[in-house]
Amino acid sequence: MCVLNHVIKKCFVKPLEAKLIQPFRTALGQHDSLENLAFVVELADGTKGFGEAAIATHITGETLLMTKSHLEDIAKDLVGQNIDSYILISAYLNERFSKNKCAVAAVEMALLDALTQQLNVPLWKFFGTTSTKLVSDITIVINSVEETAFSAKQFYRQGFRSFKVKIGRDVDLDLKRVAVVKKITRNSPIILDANQGYTADQTLKFLDELKRLGVRPKLIEQPVPKEDWEGLKRVSKLSQVPVCADESAGSLADVIRIIREKAAPVINIKLMKFGLLQAREAANLARSAGIKLMIGGMMESPLAMTAAAHLAVGMGCFQYVDLDTPFFIKPVARIGGLRQVTYLNSKGIYDLSKVKSGMGLIPALSSSKSSVGDS
Repeated sequence: MCVLNHVIKKCFVKPLEAKLIQPFRTALGQHDSLENLAFVVELADGTKGFGEAAIATHITGETLLMTKSHLEDIAKDLVGQNIDSYILISAYLNERFSKNKCAVAAVEMALLDALTQQLNVPLWKFFGTTSTKLVSDITIVINSVEETAFSAKQFYRQGFRSFKVKIGRDVDLDLKRVAVVKKITRNSPIILDANQGYTADQTLKFLDELKRLGVRPKLIEQPVPKEDWEGLKRVSKLSQVPVCADESAGSLADVIRIIREKAAPVINIKLMKFGLLQAREAANLARSAGIKLMIGGMMESPLAMTAAAHLAVGMGCFQYVDLDTPFFIKPVARIGGLRQVTYLNSKGIYDLSKVKSGMGLIPALSSSKSSVGDS
């Protein structure tokens, strides 16, 4: 292949927007719609790679305007560079935009999508050698007991058999909600996610109350504020339910601290916290220390969720799968010009075995607006 074909010809940024079937409500805040950004890299031979920046201001502090501005700056910097230098590009991005990791994630997705398309291999082969199916849980957002029961019934009928229940705003209400989900979903595993909403004492008491009700969760995620390391360690030590660090594991430095201090037995890896390459490093660090892994995400379209699925499938070391946000997006023919993936079925099963190259998405994005590079 001609070396010139490896050169980045143009990049562009476009809105990635969609309505949700219901507000995605957690202890930290809520999403009423999907308002993300797509980043597209086009190579000299016409190959296009796609990435997504999922902005979660209430969690990371990143904003849509900040991220759009940074992606537009990155687009200018990338034109004329060789995609084979993706490692150097990644290092530059992580240093300059360390406080805007969702922008880094979007660019790395696009670069690796384009590169693996050129190499004619699926993206998951960049991370490993074996393709396996992933089965995602489904989230029951914070709501009334009645709405919680309705959602649990709907998703159970749809075929989901693993449930993540958001908690962290009201202990008494949370107890009732978890109990009703357990009753409706029978013997399905239940994961709890407090999104920093409890103290250590509240968490331990809450789990004791659930035990009294005959409910034993499979996992509890981020029970305490992310800066409460002593509280995280205390719950991890005293709880019979495994604890997963999410917001506390917001960087490679955090992951190393969790390992050193034995702060939690499970870590949630999200592309929007690390980018693709550092997500792989974080997973490898945790795996080497015997820490179990969850693959998760923010409020993301099938684009970013599929990238996360490729990482998890390729590495083959994720015990928990939480890639369900596509099921909260109202059905549309395209999201931001990308058709819905066909290898994610209605029961939350990702099967990437038929992807021939790249992420396997079908692009229809126009570069006529917000583009940088040759016309």
